[in-house]
Amino acid sequence: MTDEAMGKPVEKMSFEEAMAELEQVVGQLERGDVPLEESIKLYERGAELKAHCETKLKSAEEKVEQIRVAEGRAAGATPAEGL
Repeated sequence: MTDEAMGKPVEKMSFEEAMAELEQVVGQLERGDVPLEESIKLYERGAELKAHCETKLKSAEEKVEQIRVAEGRAAGATPAEGL
């Protein structure tokens, strides 16, 4: 992965952008054809991307719960079949 590909700050990425880059990072690390120093940088970038994705998912879950509560459904409850 080039420095240009890693140029966008993680915090400015959408969930989809971060996941796509995380998949690239994992692929490069799994292949094992990256020098040690670059592997360390990739691992650090991957950790940032993973944390960012987890934060985005948590935020989305909270929004869904807010919508469910606003609709009068109990938080964490699933709608009945056929409704």
